[in-house]
Amino acid sequence: MSAMVGTPRRAASTLGSLRRVRSLARAELRLLVRNRTAMFTALALPLLTVAGVNAIGVGEDTEIPITALTVTMLIGFALLYVVYYNLVTAYVARREELVLKRLRVGELTDAEILGATALPSVVVAMVQIALAWAVASVAFGLAAPVNAILVVVGVAIGVVIFVLLAAASTAITRNVEMAQVSTLPLLFACMIFSGMVVPAETMPDTMRDVVQFLPLSPVIDLVRLGLTGQTPAGDTVDFGASFSEAGFPLVIASLWIGNGVAAVRRWFRWEPRA
Repeated sequence: MSAMVGTPRRAASTLGSLRRVRSLARAELRLLVRNRTAMFTALALPLLTVAGVNAIGVGEDTEIPITALTVTMLIGFALLYVVYYNLVTAYVARREELVLKRLRVGELTDAEILGATALPSVVVAMVQIALAWAVASVAFGLAAPVNAILVVVGVAIGVVIFVLLAAASTAITRNVEMAQVSTLPLLFACMIFSGMVVPAETMPDTMRDVVQFLPLSPVIDLVRLGLTGQTPAGDTVDFGASFSEAGFPLVIASLWIGNGVAAVRRWFRWEPRA
């Protein structure tokens, strides 16, 4: 009898949580659309960056198809710009305006507040990635992925990692203006060394052993492995072998997620510093 009563209660609780998240996410989306700088960062900057990188011929000396390389780069830039950078500014702005503090005294849980705030940026990033994949497939002949499962898993893991890193980065970001500085080290390190622009197999072995532990590196490794079957070492594998090759990037990604959760719990501030 208690189990029968508990099931409707859990269902009602879940529906209530979804309604709260949807309402807050809708409000965040309106704020995002009204912010021209944030919209430029979310919509135009990743595309312009990929176009600029392709214009100077980065990656032409690799065996990776240029369409696959471009899609991989756009995924990386969407995670860095649309998810990570935009969310650092959003979280900091809401904290400094005491919005987070007020939300916390209501029905919303901490996870619901952080998740709902992140949802609009995540949706924009997903739409960008989906459109890029569709255009590359239809207009530029992007081959069918070797393992689409790994591509989806890689993107999903990337979203989780960079939402957590955005929340954690607010601990060193005193105001919205400071976000332009506090996010630069991670942005540049991931852009240059994660294998997104310069494929890992072209790097010296020692450097490759180090940069594979950057937060974006396992995401890029999984996406490239899924799209082309190519490993970070430059080997090409088939569908079955791609799962075993995905083991190490998944371990690294899991470590980043675990450390990200711990960092948010320990250092995330819900109100401005005194």
